[in-house]
Order: sequence, then C-alpha cells, then structure tokens
Amino acid sequence: MKMLRELREFAMRGNVMDMAIGIVIGAAFGKIVSSMVNDVIMPPIGLLLGNVDFSQLSVTLRAATGSAEAVTLNYGMFVGTILDFVIVAFAIFAVVKQMNRMRRKREEAPAAPSTKECPRCLTAIPLKATRCPNCTSELQ
Repeated sequence: MKMLRELREFAMRGNVMDMAIGIVIGAAFGKIVSSMVNDVIMPPIGLLLGNVDFSQLSVTLRAATGSAEAVTLNYGMFVGTILDFVIVAFAIFAVVKQMNRMRRKREEAPAAPSTKECPRCLTAIPLKATRCPNCTSELQ
C-alpha cells in the first residue's frame, strides 16, 4: 500500500502532470503537422513536379514473384516524414525562442537597491540606517 501511495504522489506532482500534458499535446500536434504535409503541402509540390504522388514514389528492389510480394524502398513517404520533422522542429524552435526571450526580460529587471552610500565616507550602508557605522555621521 505504501508503494501505491508513493506512486500516486509521484504521478500527481506538477512536473509529471505537465510532462504528460505536453506529450499528449505534442502527439496531437504531430498528427496535425502530418496531415498538413500529406494533404496540403505535398499535393501542390507533386503537381508542380508533373502530377507526382509522393506517397507512391518507390524503387523496386525485387519484383513480385508468385506468392512473394515485391520488395520496395518507399522514398516518397520518407521525404514526407522528413518534411514533417522539419516543420515540427521549426515550431518547437520558435516556441523555445519565445520562452527564452520572455525569460530574459524577466531576469533583466533590475533589483531594487538594498543599500545607499554614506555622503561623508562613501561606504555602502543599509537603506534604513540613520547613522553611518563607519564615520558615525547622521544620515537624512
């Protein structure tokens, strides 16, 4: 029972849930990109190249004989998969770049000063100090 409780606590941590949500959204995004490549991008490219259907492009390594099927190298589907990868990689790059830009802006915000300079001896002293600990002059 203790092990199940520990497993439940682990699974309900914020990072694990965020990762699970990211994986599900990533899988759905991958399907969208695959559909866009196969159904929107590749047909016009095939049309420009003379009515070529990329999903059917292949090289026959061994012809079909009797009961054995033909052995083919389907490079057209490979081209589509590479295009899928490039689009997904570009989208992830754009998201990470934006996140880094926002993170940099947050880090660049200057922190409020916690000390001030004594006008007499130029020593750094706390903001709330009313007397300099070095030269004992009164501060305003």
